[in-house]
Amino acid sequence: MACQSSSTRPAFLLLLCFLHGSASAQLSSTFYSTSCPSALSTIKSSVSSAVKNEARMGASLLRLHFHDCFVNGCDASILLDDTTNFTGEKNAGPNANSMRGFEVIDTIKSELESKCPSIVSCADILAVVARDSIVALGGPSWTVNLGRRDSTTASQSAANISIPPPTLNLSGLISTFSNKGFTAKEMVALLGSHTIGQARCLTFREHLYNENNIDATFATSLKANCPSSGGDSKLFPFDTTSPTSFDNAFFKNLQTHKVFLHSDQQLFSGGSTDVHVNAYSSNLSTFRTDFANAMVKMGNLSPLIGSSGQIRKNCRKVN
Repeated sequence: MACQSSSTRPAFLLLLCFLHGSASAQLSSTFYSTSCPSALSTIKSSVSSAVKNEARMGASLLRLHFHDCFVNGCDASILLDDTTNFTGEKNAGPNANSMRGFEVIDTIKSELESKCPSIVSCADILAVVARDSIVALGGPSWTVNLGRRDSTTASQSAANISIPPPTLNLSGLISTFSNKGFTAKEMVALLGSHTIGQARCLTFREHLYNENNIDATFATSLKANCPSSGGDSKLFPFDTTSPTSFDNAFFKNLQTHKVFLHSDQQLFSGGSTDVHVNAYSSNLSTFRTDFANAMVKMGNLSPLIGSSGQIRKNCRKVN
């Protein structure tokens, strides 16, 4: 269909051209079905292997996607190393000394480049990896829409501003997620991912030593390995009951005040989100469904599409 503007072209044809152009610029679950038909199976195989080798990697890979999308959209900016032109996001406050899984992404990208050179974007890899990681840990699956392109720059300052810190109160959490288009219910579902993964002593010391909305026995057990000073990088599983299973135990832990982060406990603190915590605690199926839907929504945050950005050959650097 020739879609150049023309004064003689019927209006309905111009409308069809417009609609066709709009549709072609949207993400699609079948984006690589012809250009790289082995893309999804290649990613799934690598993720399954990585998570089988180290269960914690599943949470780390999910976190890469989350911290990428919350900073100027899902554009793989988090994967870029620093250059003389910009300071990247890897050493921003929320990411420094804690963000990991880059080597897994490198391996996947290398495999895809050998099969389908310059076809599959790093941003799409992150989106698929997040889904496959959750599945590998027993969580729900969802259809990942594809067609994102990669950014040509990154912003440490944007990462410091956009990613919610563990010190936020409920109103701050709701505001931060609302700014990205999420409802409070969707926020609770997404934070339910803290049923897997680990937290550093540094991130919950304040909650542990200076707040009283934490189970006393639970706090005492943590203090033995997370001192009031020092040991910042010591790791603790978010969910001590089933740390490598994507279930709804996190919400049960919230109800008994046995969670690590101040921001997490805010979800069940007599406020407006208590109802969602109670619902997810009592119904695993509802949580799985809502989490999957919220992940689809997160993956659609301001993607670069069409002619924007590029398809990086190496996820760590611009072409």
